[in-house]
Amino acid sequence: MNLKPNLRVEIAGIKMKNPVMTASGTFGSGLEYSNFIDLSKLGAIVTKGVTLKKQTGNPGPRVYETPCGMLNSIGLQNKGVKNFIAEDLEFLKKFNVPVIVNVAGNTIEEYVAVVEQLSEKDVVKGIELNVSCPNVKSGGLSFGLNVKSAIKLTSAVRKTTKLPLIVKLSPNVGNIDEIAKGVEDAGADAVSLINTILGMAIDPQSFKPQLANIVGGLSGPAIKPVAVGMVWKISKAINIPIIGMGGIMNCYDALEFFLAGAKAVAVGTANFIDPEATIKLIEELEEFLTIKDISDISDIVGQVKV
Repeated sequence: MNLKPNLRVEIAGIKMKNPVMTASGTFGSGLEYSNFIDLSKLGAIVTKGVTLKKQTGNPGPRVYETPCGMLNSIGLQNKGVKNFIAEDLEFLKKFNVPVIVNVAGNTIEEYVAVVEQLSEKDVVKGIELNVSCPNVKSGGLSFGLNVKSAIKLTSAVRKTTKLPLIVKLSPNVGNIDEIAKGVEDAGADAVSLINTILGMAIDPQSFKPQLANIVGGLSGPAIKPVAVGMVWKISKAINIPIIGMGGIMNCYDALEFFLAGAKAVAVGTANFIDPEATIKLIEELEEFLTIKDISDISDIVGQVKV
């Protein structure tokens, strides 16, 4: 009889009961999802991006469903760090689950100011630096487009906090492996990838773009092969843990990321289709490992046969 497999993982010192996280921007701070699932069963919650001041985001329409995916152009709408701490962190501290806060900004000083405030809160177990959001006019992706700017931001935040620092990378570059190596050298403890791929959809009847912002970020199963390929490529370039994401809908999708080299995975678009997607994924992973008689999820990380 097979024993229950071990799903516990540790990412940059963050101890997780399983390797399934939420992808920033798809789960809020878990308040709405807590009506459907037990948040304490998740490996970690990665919150929606938080900025220094409140942001209203981009005008609507901001979301458009595409074949095998979704375009979004939310524009980092959020309540600002002070209200986030007072409301969202106050809610999240009730659950026995690591909280990782995604941080965004227009300048390095803004990133640092947000991280300083979050670092004072015990409930925050890690920071995810958003250098890859394609839906804002300044900040976000502009820091993740080249090695120098990514290093400069990572170094500044590294000096600000002792919390585990994860840098979320953009696929909208030609040298993602160089940027991953650069942020590793600058003090990042882990990287997460991929964020959305820049795309556009047009209404043939009106001749107008489907999104008010014209372009947006494509997510969902359509981008999974790109994401898996980038995780595999970066796993050869760096020595810090990788959190893989991009179109994970079920256990077999997640397994591709583990085999490519990811130590944990994050679920995004699937949350909008099924609020229980993360919990089902955890159960499916345990069942898969049991059937395969694999005792530890870590035993398959990077084990793709090439």
